[in-house]
Amino acid sequence: MPPHAPLLSPAHPTVGNTPVLWTDDGYWAKLEGFNAGGIKDRPALHMVEEARRRGDLRPGAPIVESTSGTLGLGLALAGVLHGHPVHVVTDPGLEPIVERMLVAHGATVHVVTEPRPRGGWQQARKDRVAELLDLLDGAWWPDQYGNPDNPAAYAGLAAELSGQLDRIDVLVCAVGTGGHSAGIARALRATSSPALELVGVDSIRSTVFGLPAGERLMRGLGSSIHPANVDHAAFDEIHWVAPAEAVRSARRLAARQYATGGWSVGAVALVAGWLARTRPRGTRIAAVFPDGPQRYFDTVFNDAYCAAHGLLDGPVRDEPAPYQGPEGIEAWTRRVLDRSGAPSASAETEQAGSGSGTVAEAGTVAAGRITAGAEGGDR
Repeated sequence: MPPHAPLLSPAHPTVGNTPVLWTDDGYWAKLEGFNAGGIKDRPALHMVEEARRRGDLRPGAPIVESTSGTLGLGLALAGVLHGHPVHVVTDPGLEPIVERMLVAHGATVHVVTEPRPRGGWQQARKDRVAELLDLLDGAWWPDQYGNPDNPAAYAGLAAELSGQLDRIDVLVCAVGTGGHSAGIARALRATSSPALELVGVDSIRSTVFGLPAGERLMRGLGSSIHPANVDHAAFDEIHWVAPAEAVRSARRLAARQYATGGWSVGAVALVAGWLARTRPRGTRIAAVFPDGPQRYFDTVFNDAYCAAHGLLDGPVRDEPAPYQGPEGIEAWTRRVLDRSGAPSASAETEQAGSGSGTVAEAGTVAAGRITAGAEGGDR
């Protein structure tokens, strides 16, 4: 194996080899919350190890990065493993529990106080990163938004999915920096699943796929900048999801499957469940759950917080509205693309399939089973 290839068994035993779960909504969930800090442990370790190998990151030099939390936890792990001080730049939306975890793992947390008029909190964080790079001798910036080592880190996750599920017909991923959607899809299409369809799940008011920028409540998906690692040409369709829809999906998942997560997991589960209902029988759908629920007990799973933000009031959609243009999208909406990232020639109002809604034949799977294989359970 060449020295720059991401390892299937990473440098820390608590990262990688995560299980898949068959859900009774008819899709497989890859449970990345089983990593020490979540899915971004993988790129954090890989980016640091590659930078050290190339000499970009000198022994003992500081690491400085902007994050909404998950990558920061992975970088803290990498800092402990390789002896680097870690400086995490975040904003007031960071959950207190995550800040305490970062500090406990030795990271220094810098909180910006004002969003930028253009680029919002993410641009403010990037500006503070630039200041710290000037202040800290020899400091290195991973640049999760544009570093090609970010998507490359997910070759190991793709190999795990291939071993667990064999072929995959549809992959559902939340999109923020674009790393895991690009990296997993690229590796699967090159190996076990050449006909893979990639479905991206974004937040309303996110600029990643062309919506106007706006204030976003959800963390972990969406962006107010334009990450270079988003592989727009790789996507077959995009779904934009609102906070109330993600919250109710995450809570429903927790009650029914005893496996859930935060904003990204709720949004991904919502879309994956709809795809399972509407695609033909036999379609094998895999959804990547980036983390677990622990950091969201004061937000997604807090009734007072949700009530204060109107997340538990009124009905939510049980299927997406067709895309009619970028303006005014405030609830679950779907856009079909061709593989170039352009709108599909087919009508966007068409359903993705004509499945009956029965997600599996009787007796083929045990709902809620965590497995290392994929006998039965396809939709």
